[in-house]
Amino acid sequence: MTVLVTGGAGFIGSNVTHRLLRAGEKVRVFDDLSRKGVEKNVKWLEENHGSKFELVVGDVRDARAVDKAMEGVTHVFHFAAQVAVTTSLVDPHADFAVNALGTLNVLESARRRETPPSILYTSTNKVYGSLDDVELETTGTRHQPLDPAVRAYGISESRGLEFHSPYGCSKGTADQYVLDYARTFGLAASVFRMSCIYGPRQFGNEDQGWVAHFLIRALRGEPITIYGDGKQVRDVLFVDDLVDAMLAVRARSKELSGRVFNVGGGPKNTLSLAELVHRIEKLVKRAPSLSFEPWRLADQRYYVSDPRALLEAAGWQPRTSVDEGVERLFDWLVQQPDNRPARTTALEASP
Repeated sequence: MTVLVTGGAGFIGSNVTHRLLRAGEKVRVFDDLSRKGVEKNVKWLEENHGSKFELVVGDVRDARAVDKAMEGVTHVFHFAAQVAVTTSLVDPHADFAVNALGTLNVLESARRRETPPSILYTSTNKVYGSLDDVELETTGTRHQPLDPAVRAYGISESRGLEFHSPYGCSKGTADQYVLDYARTFGLAASVFRMSCIYGPRQFGNEDQGWVAHFLIRALRGEPITIYGDGKQVRDVLFVDDLVDAMLAVRARSKELSGRVFNVGGGPKNTLSLAELVHRIEKLVKRAPSLSFEPWRLADQRYYVSDPRALLEAAGWQPRTSVDEGVERLFDWLVQQPDNRPARTTALEASP
């Protein structure tokens, strides 16, 4: 019996694959290896597990390749995706083909099996749009909701969908297809609408993976660009805690079929961009150089997941604090040769 991890060479995929292999499970990684840094994750998996996992280089847009990868599979972690709003604005067609059509290929291949595998799909909080109707106040380094319930608990799954940006549309389309295949065809499928995940094996860039990206820029002595005022707030979730949540839901895949969960660090684990910069200054013992640009399309000034549904359904809650998680990511990034500062580059004082 095999677990299929699409996008298994990526940040989340490699962490899930590692955990499964460590538990003695058989894993097939399906990845097109197009994202920068994933080859390092494959090498890390090989160094730790040798030939205990199967690597299939393929693209979710290729229905035949997906169908072949699905052979003998009992569960699918479907992570393969185009992951950036900015990229979706440049090429909406490619964004749709990967996220929406690619997911449909996975669902159809699973549905045609004599014994269909269970599926966990990773969606995004971007399906809720820019949340412009959430009234905010600015307090020091962050935007905060005026509604005391939202401030205390975050955004729940009862929030109405409002796809914004091609990325929001493509991920939202896939999100709804997964839920409908559970309802219409009886697949044991569920959805995680994720907030900001961070941790080792993450090669963040300006478009995705902002916690790692900020740390990488600071370690290299490069300036950090902030879009907006830097007071936008997110709940951040350490990747080990996310893997715990995924395994908990997989263990209840039939019971939780057709369910959607907002997954993040929740109100106890939040950061604004400005607050992360302040933490980075303490870690690198220098102030990163900052520049500011206008807000980007569909950027939410506040998004924090309400974790109560997942707690009730699977008994899960985050264990890693922001302080511990950021330090663990920093320690891992320091060990990566690519993050050493250029000799001619010096960090400047922040304005």
